[in-house]
Amino acid sequence: MIKFNYGKKELIEYENKIADLFNSKKIRAPIHLYYGNEDEIINVFKGIKKNDWVFCSWRSHYQCLLKGVPEEILTKSILKGQSISLFFKKYKIFSSAIVAGTLPIALGTAISIKKKKQNNNVFCFIGDMTAETGMAYECIKYSYHMKLPIKFIIEDNDISVCTPTRKTWGIKKLSIYEKYKSKIILYKYKNKYPHAGAGKRVQF
Repeated sequence: MIKFNYGKKELIEYENKIADLFNSKKIRAPIHLYYGNEDEIINVFKGIKKNDWVFCSWRSHYQCLLKGVPEEILTKSILKGQSISLFFKKYKIFSSAIVAGTLPIALGTAISIKKKKQNNNVFCFIGDMTAETGMAYECIKYSYHMKLPIKFIIEDNDISVCTPTRKTWGIKKLSIYEKYKSKIILYKYKNKYPHAGAGKRVQF
């Protein structure tokens, strides 16, 4: 397990700081902020080791901090406009703003770990709408049948930008979770921040 110095209070304070930087025009690029999932994500990271790989989507500040990326290094990258595409090889964490973009990369990493008989694992964070895409279904299905060292974490806020996930697909439950529960960690949360930005219109 990683020894991290960020609890719920510290995570919220950090994201609030980034929101303030964005609203004061210090960050001149898109940002996606977390709120409301602190207890759940900390609990997930209790099972993640220092040598494990973590893959995320465009919202990954919490994961970076919990994976051990120093706050000053993370903030510097965000100020440079890299908030939605953070990558720190030393800390084995990679994010991408491309919907479902990290899924095949995470899968390939898990295949490599298995072939090399290494003892680390892969954790891939995705949203609930991404979980219903064909890319997610294929990657999770393949990892399940090939017994790969990977877990998929679905962070379910029941919305993709402004579109309700379940209404879009005409479903009551996330279909991929019902079929491959052993490969998936699922938690629900409500975010106070909009999909992008920090709640204010910022004109650069």
